Amino acid sequence: MTEETAAPMAGAMGVRDAVTVRMPADSAYLSVLRTATAGLAARLDFTLDEIEDLRIGVDEACAMLLSQALPGTDLTTEFELNGDGMRVAVSVLTADGRLPARDTFAWTVLSALAGDVNAHAGPDDRVTIVLHKHRDGVESA
Repeated sequence: MTEETAAPMAGAMGVRDAVTVRMPADSAYLSVLRTATAGLAARLDFTLDEIEDLRIGVDEACAMLLSQALPGTDLTTEFELNGDGMRVAVSVLTADGRLPARDTFAWTVLSALAGDVNAHAGPDDRVTIVLHKHRDGVESA
């Protein structure tokens, strides 16, 4: 089951939108997430190449996290849309809170596709990968 919520948020750069997609931590549902990613990126007038990069980047982040997801848990993806691009935070509950290795080919690909990439673990062993993709020609503040 997929749950989506959307809420306008006031940010430093003006109004932005926030969308959360929660679904089972199972690769069978990733096509839904890829479609949501593309739709939201199109709303921000990303180019077709940028949209495809973001779709692949979100898919790669999910693949990294699904390998360590606790069975029966949810994969949560939070999208923040603002004037300069999109921030995507993908998270899942894990057994040990282990962060993805940054010296792997997968992390290099993710960084090349998504722009700014980071990962962190919460106190409940929820591991999150955060991507921030800027539109071409728009500099980050």
